Amino acid sequence: MALKELILKYAPVAVQDAGISLYNTHLYRQRHRGQYKAWQRYYQKFEQADAEEISREAARRQALFLRWATEKSPWYAAHRDKALHEFPILEKEQLLANMDRIRTLDESQGIVSLTGGTTGASMKVIYHPEDMQERFALKDHFRARYGYRLGRKVAWFSGKSLVRPADLESGRVWRDDHINKIRFFSTFHIGPRYFDAYWRALQAFQPDYIVGFPSSVLDLCALAQERGLSYQGRVDTFFPTAETVLPMHREQIPAMLGCRVVDQYAASEGAPFILQCPEGSLHIHPLTGIFEVVDEHMRPAREGEILVTPFTTRGTPLIRYRIGDRISLAPDDYRCPCGSCFPVVRHIDGRSADFVWSPENGKVNLGNISNCTKDAEGIICFQIVQDEPDAVDVSVVANDRFTPEQRGRFLHAMAQRLGQGVRIRLDQVESIPREPSGKFRIVKNRLAQDAMRPLSQEG
Repeated sequence: MALKELILKYAPVAVQDAGISLYNTHLYRQRHRGQYKAWQRYYQKFEQADAEEISREAARRQALFLRWATEKSPWYAAHRDKALHEFPILEKEQLLANMDRIRTLDESQGIVSLTGGTTGASMKVIYHPEDMQERFALKDHFRARYGYRLGRKVAWFSGKSLVRPADLESGRVWRDDHINKIRFFSTFHIGPRYFDAYWRALQAFQPDYIVGFPSSVLDLCALAQERGLSYQGRVDTFFPTAETVLPMHREQIPAMLGCRVVDQYAASEGAPFILQCPEGSLHIHPLTGIFEVVDEHMRPAREGEILVTPFTTRGTPLIRYRIGDRISLAPDDYRCPCGSCFPVVRHIDGRSADFVWSPENGKVNLGNISNCTKDAEGIICFQIVQDEPDAVDVSVVANDRFTPEQRGRFLHAMAQRLGQGVRIRLDQVESIPREPSGKFRIVKNRLAQDAMRPLSQEG
């Protein structure tokens, strides 16, 4: 058993807190050394640049990245001097199977990052140290617009496995980084049984900011609302990570915690950044990489799946990588009131597999599904699983306000979206398990591709 596992399993909580504090401080020093400050100045400079200057700089960075990849990575060597659109699409299965040929650094030369594995397979990618410094320079620059800096109190809700059974029974559902003032909460146990422990710990800590899974923070807020509680304090900003931000998150979390919700997109593999401005628009940052939006036939589109070419993945070059997420672009002539010339995304739709198939209506995306709760009271959370093309199983965690009338409203809203040909089997449950990564998935579509055909093609 590794030393880290021994500490997490057997060491007293105080020893674990000390270890977490020292380890995090080491990580922050690693990320903030070298070119970190130079990259902060770089992004500050180009924040004020005009569209023509941004375009030139993006082209320069793209050329440098493609040259690096084709010179350093055996996987891309045959594509030297090609334009971006001439490179093949990189599938996730190819990345997993050919990591040794794709990467340009050994683990000892770079910084290893593990993805969460929500799609069923976690992967290990290697960052060039300077690329990691650049990514954190931009992320810190972005959050600084909302007053954040290292040392402000942060409550963190992510997929870290932190607590033991004895900790749960004693109510110790968190670990503390005392040096950097961060309280890490376990996201695997948020529910009625341990709610009091979470709520007391959050109230006692009084964070300035919250970072983490929106579904976890929403669950906590919904349970507090169900109990008629109010939060005694005020969180400045909630920075969601790793999951799609839905209208329910933007409505219920600020209502309970008094905070604004400020979104960002940047996947663990190293995708380019999409950042929310103070006016509320989601901007693609063109100096971090290229987003290609494509339809189901891999043709350019305004709304669809994305292929990403991030400039900060030199350790594991990703070129036209099919990351599995979807976005919808705003019109080209839209200009955000914030004054930025960066392209605007209308909304981030999340994973391309997060839809329910309807023989009548085709793909019903996550945003439409999540809106089924708008007219129904009492729902804390729900999950819809599809194993058959004409049926879905819906699990609902709800309180006493989820009366037969509210149940009927919810089912009616679901039927409107899925069509009358889809049977809806609803089961009210005490809790819904999270993924191994700690994330919560509202939609789990497990249909085979050939099962998804319109009614007109059947028979």
